[in-house]
Amino acid sequence: MTKSDIVNEIARKTGVEKNVVISCVEAFTSTVAESLINGNPVYLRGFGSFILKTRARKIGRNISKNVAIDIPEHKIAAFKPSQVLAEKVK
Repeated sequence: MTKSDIVNEIARKTGVEKNVVISCVEAFTSTVAESLINGNPVYLRGFGSFILKTRARKIGRNISKNVAIDIPEHKIAAFKPSQVLAEKVK
């Protein structure tokens, strides 16, 4: 499902104009992104959590040059579904 599919579905279910729904969806995604950039997780009860995970430092390989490269410790954004959502998906 793409962003436009989500917008269309929300507009259909709520009866709200698409341009209003687009602004709401974009505001939501930018707010979640800003929160993660600032190091704060986002918790949505009954849905899940947008969290930051830390990947450990490791040695990788550039196969085309046959050289070992150092990949430093870094953070990645992740989504962890709630137990309710996880059970429904199963």
